[in-house]
Amino acid sequence: MPFQLQYHRHDLQFKFAARTSRGSLTTHTVYYLKLSNSDEPGIFCYGEAAPLAGLSVDHRPDFENRLAALCRTFNTQNLTLPEAVETWFAHQDLVTWPALKFAFETAWLDYKNGGRKMLFDTGFSRGETGIPINGLIWMGDEAFMQEQIEQKLNQGFDCLKLKIGGLDFQTELRILKSIREVANQDKLTIRLDANGAFKPEEALEKLEKLAAYHIHSIEQPIKPNQPFAMRNICAKSPIPVALDEELIGVALPAKRRGLLQYIQPQYIILKPTLVGGLSDCRKWISLAEKMDIGWWITSALESNIGLNAIAQFTSTFENPIPQGLGTGQLYHNNIPSPLVIEQGKLFYKTGGAWDIGF
Repeated sequence: MPFQLQYHRHDLQFKFAARTSRGSLTTHTVYYLKLSNSDEPGIFCYGEAAPLAGLSVDHRPDFENRLAALCRTFNTQNLTLPEAVETWFAHQDLVTWPALKFAFETAWLDYKNGGRKMLFDTGFSRGETGIPINGLIWMGDEAFMQEQIEQKLNQGFDCLKLKIGGLDFQTELRILKSIREVANQDKLTIRLDANGAFKPEEALEKLEKLAAYHIHSIEQPIKPNQPFAMRNICAKSPIPVALDEELIGVALPAKRRGLLQYIQPQYIILKPTLVGGLSDCRKWISLAEKMDIGWWITSALESNIGLNAIAQFTSTFENPIPQGLGTGQLYHNNIPSPLVIEQGKLFYKTGGAWDIGF
């Protein structure tokens, strides 16, 4: 019997208004691909397509129509052999649909590994080791941010990532000062994510002030697509700069190489949903390592289905620095899974259960 592809829409509900410098999020619509074959009853393989408003190139009104068309086209092929599925997928033009590419790619990896949600056989996926992650501190009023910081420190995190740019800058400096009064740089690593909040003409001055608090790195200090300004900031900043939004939509190998060669960042941040799936992440990583540019991988507010795929992929690399995989606890109605956070690490508890109700 042929393979079949279906999809299911799910509206994730945040536990709080998740603020960035681009605005607040209270819901996040995701789509789950479900791959099956009636010759293998009981095996259902899932991938998640979760384009982000304001970021993803494929967050468009016609996204669901494109997804439905992909499923229809696949199902009319009547594909019965795994090799035929891989050939079909290789010929789909999904360059401008990175979330769809990630969803199908991960559903297929799940199938090739027996539909057990074990996409890669690593110490992490076997439940033997955890992945160090940063504790994510969302924007909010000062009291809310202080509450999150205290909570993360009590939970054993030794790396915090603060989203900045949404409050008065002096308030943000005061929050950093209060953190450093509790934990110095030997005990706690601080990362910042400006989401492009700074103006190019003010960025270096602000970075000088932030550097007083021994900051590991800052993501995307200015908006993307300002290569001359970003190059200047990367060259002069007292804080190492990481490119994030700058990578979105850069699909051609020559353009990727040219971007990194020109801007010369200290780090790049990779979100598979936004940059073209796991295969494209591998290409970015290979390119960065050849240029001696550091990197880490971050989830992009996916539910636990997407987060699991990203975490298992991350675990195939020997990258000891904390990754950005702490988003699984953001939603009231996430998909129950074996993913848990303990003492600043993400674990896959092999005795735990998935509860995917569709």
